[in-house]
Amino acid sequence: MIKQLLRQHQNASFEEKVRIFNSISEQLYEFIGLEHPVLNVQLVPIDRVQGNDYNPNRVAPPEMKLLELSIRKDGLTAPIVVSSEQENKWVVVDGFHRTRVCKNVPDVRSSLRGYIPVSRLDKILESRIASTVRHNIARGTHQVELFAKLVAFLKRNDWSNQRIGEELGMDADEVLRLRQITGLAEAFQDMEFSKSWEIVRRKTTGGHAAK
Repeated sequence: MIKQLLRQHQNASFEEKVRIFNSISEQLYEFIGLEHPVLNVQLVPIDRVQGNDYNPNRVAPPEMKLLELSIRKDGLTAPIVVSSEQENKWVVVDGFHRTRVCKNVPDVRSSLRGYIPVSRLDKILESRIASTVRHNIARGTHQVELFAKLVAFLKRNDWSNQRIGEELGMDADEVLRLRQITGLAEAFQDMEFSKSWEIVRRKTTGGHAAK
């Protein structure tokens, strides 16, 4: 049935082919019943995808050149993770630098016909930031200073210390070390985590509580 549909639209415009691709992808996603965004890849106009201003991952020029070469040689091998900013516009959650290459390198942009494959998350700003941090931590590519700023931002948006720890995959002691390294005392001035720190430190130091 799908083969017949594709044959019927073999000579359709590229925009119509994109519409069909997206429709089939979404239907297959619903059919398989696995709630993982990567299983519903959509092609969207690349100029409607915008970078975020909070990504704690920075790539040096040599690495950017290597990324560009990789996409040229192997193609784009993973979709960009995005979240809806407003209707028909998306902000990057993961894949900021790949998006830059696809937008700004003419032959790469041309090879995608002005579109970019995305998988979508439905998240508000704070949850989006947490998702970006999680993606970067999983690859070991976040910067402590920027990461700390994001944590402080989440605190200002009324995220509890416990929620920050749970959402970012950090235990209480790791959050304590982040505070010590970055001077985030003001952000963590409440006592919610202090009891947890004391328990952890007592276990590891033979009964001496954290100061």
